[in-house]
Amino acid sequence: MQYALIQVLPDVPAGGVCAGIDWATADHVACVVDMAGRVRDRFSAAHDKAGLGGMITRLRRAGAREVAIERGDGVLVDALLAAGLTVVVITSRQVKNLRSRYGSSGAKDDRFDSFVLADTLRTDRARLRPLVPDTAATIALRAAVRARRDLVAHRVAACNQLRAHLAVAFPAAAGLFYELDSPISLAFLARFGCHDAAAGVGEQQMSAWLHTVPARGNTAPASVLCARLQAAAPGATGADGAAQAAVTAALAATLTALAAQVKTLETRIAAQLAGHPDAHIFTSLPRAGTLRAARLLAEIGDCRPKFPDPESLAGLAGIAPVTRQSGKHASIEFRWQDGTAYDPAKHTALQRVLDQQASQPADPVPEPGHAR
Repeated sequence: MQYALIQVLPDVPAGGVCAGIDWATADHVACVVDMAGRVRDRFSAAHDKAGLGGMITRLRRAGAREVAIERGDGVLVDALLAAGLTVVVITSRQVKNLRSRYGSSGAKDDRFDSFVLADTLRTDRARLRPLVPDTAATIALRAAVRARRDLVAHRVAACNQLRAHLAVAFPAAAGLFYELDSPISLAFLARFGCHDAAAGVGEQQMSAWLHTVPARGNTAPASVLCARLQAAAPGATGADGAAQAAVTAALAATLTALAAQVKTLETRIAAQLAGHPDAHIFTSLPRAGTLRAARLLAEIGDCRPKFPDPESLAGLAGIAPVTRQSGKHASIEFRWQDGTAYDPAKHTALQRVLDQQASQPADPVPEPGHAR
């Protein structure tokens, strides 16, 4: 199988100088060094059209054709690439470790960081790779996928906040249905927002209300729901219950809006994935489904030179083994997503979880931290 050739930097940069930019929200600091490590120029530029244009003009005047920066996206990076400059990404974590090359104080300064970036681009050229952006379709899909991820995190937080509130104001509603953020649960809170409103609900009234809820799914019968209401701990009543019901309505409305926007984004993501040239690659993966395939495509991207071989993709995914050797001791471990090492004692429990997941349908994608 033929893989894409990895792109490398030339041994000597065009123009004989390297530049580094420490980006920020309001302004950016640029530094240009020659091949001896001497600072040729250092300046600041505002984050606006005039400032970015002036920065690019000054970099060109200094002879810089390559720029090191801590992020690979954004308006600044787009402007540098549009100007024909080669962009090299050196992450913030790498820059933090690289500062110790030049001093042990641990001090951080924007002007100094721009120098660290430029000088690292000068000295570590064999290990650095130029940034090759993904296609516009992949960038748009990535924005939608990450926006959905953030909205899901907000939805989980809002659901947990509502659950904590109901534990005091209306405990029966918290455990009435399988999921607190399900449409039928939110519909119940909209109709019966406090303990007083639900206290006198009988089986016949509950059954009549259930028939007014569309697509209620596999919901327990009215008799079971009434039994749960009667067995639950009492909530706030009277004036206190009415005041708490207003809070319940606000939290439930927030959760409803978030759920609706997540659904809208999911529809948009499905449409973007269907129109993407690489969709067939990721949807063909076992149990990929739609959302999971979109997430994989968005994060891996469609730039083939990023992954010249299978090992480079495995390294990005965090499944490449990590060797730790000191003296006569040597061990090989795997990394979790948070960077911690693999613990063999957890393998049995992990395998049980994976086996359970394998028997479930691929979509929807499980959301981390989702309270049930």
